[in-house]
Amino acid sequence: MRPDLWVQGTATAIDGPLLYLRRNVEAGLNEAVEILSDDAPPRLGRVASLDRDAMVVEVLESTIGLGLRDIKVRFVGEPLHFSVGPGLLGRVFNGVGEPTDGGPPVPAHKRMRIDGVPINPTQRDLPRDFIETGVTAIDLMNSLVRGQKLPLFSSGGMPHDRIASDIAQNARLRRAGEQGFAIVFVGIGISHDAAETFRQAMQDSGALAHTAMFLNLASESSTQRLLTPRFALTAAEYLAAQEDRHVLVIMTDMTNYCEALREVSASHGEVPSRKGYPGYMYSDLASIYERAGCQRGAKGTVTQLPILTMPAEDISHPIPDLTGYITEGQVVLDRALDHKGVFPPINVLPSLSRLMDQGIGKNYSHADHPALANQLFASYAKAVRVRVLASVVGRDGLTPLDLNYLDFADRFESSLIGQSGRRTLEDSMAAGWAVLQRLPKAELSRLSDAQIAQYIAPSQTAEVADQLHA
Repeated sequence: MRPDLWVQGTATAIDGPLLYLRRNVEAGLNEAVEILSDDAPPRLGRVASLDRDAMVVEVLESTIGLGLRDIKVRFVGEPLHFSVGPGLLGRVFNGVGEPTDGGPPVPAHKRMRIDGVPINPTQRDLPRDFIETGVTAIDLMNSLVRGQKLPLFSSGGMPHDRIASDIAQNARLRRAGEQGFAIVFVGIGISHDAAETFRQAMQDSGALAHTAMFLNLASESSTQRLLTPRFALTAAEYLAAQEDRHVLVIMTDMTNYCEALREVSASHGEVPSRKGYPGYMYSDLASIYERAGCQRGAKGTVTQLPILTMPAEDISHPIPDLTGYITEGQVVLDRALDHKGVFPPINVLPSLSRLMDQGIGKNYSHADHPALANQLFASYAKAVRVRVLASVVGRDGLTPLDLNYLDFADRFESSLIGQSGRRTLEDSMAAGWAVLQRLPKAELSRLSDAQIAQYIAPSQTAEVADQLHA
């Protein structure tokens, strides 16, 4: 720490959130600084770049009112830290960890670097155990596993904010004896109305009691937007490591984060890469996503559910493309389902949870869960192919079995994917078995005879068979 190291008269320019200084002190990259001007409260910043003669400071608050001649800068001598303690849950913070709910500051039991400490790959453990989100398309078809990072790919105008709010309110661990589940909800570059909606929904549902909210507004500095997920993940790591909690981090919208990264990179004069984004965006996103996981010997875990909107609904855009390389699958929203009034409009065919097999089945979710999910995937994929055929030859050119699959697809989307409220896994599985009753027994090749006898009503199966042979 260097609390007495103040410099004045070295500011040369202010460009948006960037403050340019002549370098006349020893400073380090990413070192925290405080900027003081006139009688205004100190503003937080960090050293973004430096060379022998000059340095650039990213100001994490508004630069309005700063005068070059009056600016004083204090170099802290260490990177940005976040003071955390046992009072994090139930609180609402801004993008740099300052309380905005009118409550007192969190009692500081520990100061942690917001950049986090890299997890030793040899200490990582395989993510296991099922997290119930209350969303059938995720729980039943693309299960979220504790310690996983599973992004949700959306588009402009889609109800991803509502999905994020529902999951934050309804997510839970299922296994008996598992205690200490917590949510860290992160809003990045969201509107004031959206922030208030999130806060009110969490408060009204009672979920705020086990949630820490970090809300960065669109009107705030783009440099602050780059730090919001890092402050939030620091809180999550404290809850996992010090309080042995299993933390689910929901981040929306990571596209706003990447846009801020592009804006700040351009203001630095850096050479752009694909679509103007910096070439280091992959490693920058990895420094966020890789903070999820399980560690051997640690009781707590961090799970991530980042949400991003694909520009122009292009899944090959750099943001979803790079995110897909780093994370373990994706959940994809579909505009056609949204137009049909299906909520949540999740298309299960392009969606994938690569760690699903590790966290479901006996002792985790339900012994018959894997077989049911596989059968639903196979049947819906065939039904979609029949829809394509019907668009070419018409319904009159289809066989009775094909018509049965068309009916199955409609029911699958409306009564299984579509839901009006929270569903437990048992509710989701019951809806899955009910949808499969629309198919003849011979088509249920992914199920055992015992499962068919137990879950598929014999009379219903016989009725469907009679209709096919009529």
